[in-house]
Amino acid sequence: MAIKSHFKFSNSQRNGIFLLAILIVVAQAVYFFVDFSPNVSHTKHEEIEYFRQQVDSLKQIASEKNIPKVYPFNPNFITDYKGYTLGMTPEEIDRLLAFRAKDQWINSAQQFQDVTKVSDSMLTVLSPLFKFPDWVTNPKPKAHWVDYSKTQDQKNYASKTYAQKQDLNTATALDLQKINGIGEKISDNIIKYRNKFKGGFISEVQLQDIYGLTPEVISRLLNDFAVKTPRVVEKIDLNSASKEQLVTVQHIDYEIAHHIIEQRTLREGFKSFDELLLVKKFPVQKFEIITLYLKLN
Repeated sequence: MAIKSHFKFSNSQRNGIFLLAILIVVAQAVYFFVDFSPNVSHTKHEEIEYFRQQVDSLKQIASEKNIPKVYPFNPNFITDYKGYTLGMTPEEIDRLLAFRAKDQWINSAQQFQDVTKVSDSMLTVLSPLFKFPDWVTNPKPKAHWVDYSKTQDQKNYASKTYAQKQDLNTATALDLQKINGIGEKISDNIIKYRNKFKGGFISEVQLQDIYGLTPEVISRLLNDFAVKTPRVVEKIDLNSASKEQLVTVQHIDYEIAHHIIEQRTLREGFKSFDELLLVKKFPVQKFEIITLYLKLN
């Protein structure tokens, strides 16, 4: 008896199996012989090194930007925290604060070392950052207002007496133009400045505020003119004035007013107007004009 075969295929089935076998073989060949990995360009070693250096440079720049920058400062105002960040010891900071508590001021790097006892190496690091007020670094004569009556220009001719001088608060532009160095523009500036205030000038010192007037021209002007009818102002008590009152004074803004009150509190009141020169950011060159509006009780 013949055994019936279970693997008997028709011609179409055999053709299909044969085609499938060919596809499997082709797929295996493709898998083994074709590179399917990403097409990575082979960058030269020099280019890789160049880019690495660029990245390192950018990291260095970013690192330097993250380092806190220390700006110039007045060593008289170093606090506990500020001293700590500068690298000072608690003892050195305490010596400085004790010195300041006596209402004394440090005016040089050497004096800073004498008071705090910091090392030479620490002083070398800190001293380039010290910023003292202009009145310390560029001391001027005690008289802040220039005595124009004694300038060389005045010596060239006899000065008029006070009675002979004309009132600066009533002078016309034509009167002012008689002075050598004062033309239509500068005389107009003088009149406009005077008219900003009801009553005109308080003092001759206000001439410093007028654009175009040089010290030499002011000297010649004051030979013929004086403020004979000064504007009356209600002076503000420096030791009790609020910030809002202080900012009404010429050349004092809110920042300066804040520093004035801060210094007033530190000193437990001002004893003289000269102590204003120790106030942070105080406009020293406008000292005489500012004090026209102030009083001390």
